[in-house]
Amino acid sequence: MEELITQYQALIRQKFPIFRRFLFDEIHWESRLIGIKGARGTGKTTLLLQWLKAQKLAPNKAVYISLDDIYFSQNDLKTLLVNFHEKGGEIVILDEVHKYPNWSQVIKNIYDFYPELKIIFTGSSIIDISKQEADLSRRAVIYELPGLSYREFLAMHYDINLPKLSLEEIVSKNDSIYSVFPSEFKPLANFKEYLQLGYYPFLLEEPLTSQYRMNQLIRTVVESDMAELKDFDIRNAHKMLQLLYVIAQQVPFSPNISKLAEQTGIHRNTLNNYLFFLEKAKLISLVYTAGKSTSTLQKPDKIYLNNTALIHTLAEDKSNIGNVRETFFYSQVNQINSIELPKKGDFFVGNKYTFEVGGKNKSQKQIKEIENAFIVKDDVAFSSGNNIPLWLFGFLY
Repeated sequence: MEELITQYQALIRQKFPIFRRFLFDEIHWESRLIGIKGARGTGKTTLLLQWLKAQKLAPNKAVYISLDDIYFSQNDLKTLLVNFHEKGGEIVILDEVHKYPNWSQVIKNIYDFYPELKIIFTGSSIIDISKQEADLSRRAVIYELPGLSYREFLAMHYDINLPKLSLEEIVSKNDSIYSVFPSEFKPLANFKEYLQLGYYPFLLEEPLTSQYRMNQLIRTVVESDMAELKDFDIRNAHKMLQLLYVIAQQVPFSPNISKLAEQTGIHRNTLNNYLFFLEKAKLISLVYTAGKSTSTLQKPDKIYLNNTALIHTLAEDKSNIGNVRETFFYSQVNQINSIELPKKGDFFVGNKYTFEVGGKNKSQKQIKEIENAFIVKDDVAFSSGNNIPLWLFGFLY
């Protein structure tokens, strides 16, 4: 245990970014058991270490533990936590819990029998808390951390700090929403950079190695994190990667399951499950027609990659602007509202608003006579009537 505490103390002495993710201010930190899920690379560890450092606790009161540490190949987590508590420990951060067998049972037991110990854990977006051997969903407050919004990207990398906007404010046709932006703010100046490198906080640290690091991230998710899925044989990881690359060359598209099965060698009865797994891993997004019930057994009506950084990694040669626009819109809006496919237009949001996404010359033809319908335009800076600039949807969180 002393080894892990020494590692933590060295880690917490480091200098952390001043910038904090939006979720930092939304977490109810007083809760005894907090879980933070999210895709790999979105900044869960940094967020928790920022909070822990801000508490300014005595060295024996808190500890950060990565369950991916080789220490746990020979040591027991429950024993460690009990020992830490007996020595006066009060707060434990458990990172990457999905790497430890029976992690949910250990956390449940500690929560039930050691009420003085506060536990905060992080895990892959793949984790379904309610389906673990020990159901923590009634005990833990669970949050999900997505990648950076355009607003957060501007704050993190350019120190341009601007407020969030609600969807209702964005569609209000009220020009007063632009009063929150300083006159010198140029919304399109950094937008293309965000579309390529902005979603994952780590990418702009070393832009020249971004392609390599993204490929590493994807392989780690498929070849390692997906081992957590009970219905997925990790020996088939190469088929999952093949499916992802086939999808990347075609998005956005309405999938033909028989054709995908033929292209990948995956049995058609297994394909829908694999698509569901890729969505859980935040690598793709599955969209269904409005009013249609969804399940893992049902074929999606449209598939996108999860975010625009994935487009530039997996399908840079085929990253047509229409695909990039729609993927950006979906990745930002889906964090705060439901999205379905309407009969007319591109997206039906929150069971109320219809959006057609296009360039600055996009006409009203597709959404004519539809109530609460809007054209979302790339390459424009400001709203005009029911025309809304695409970048503005990057301010929802």
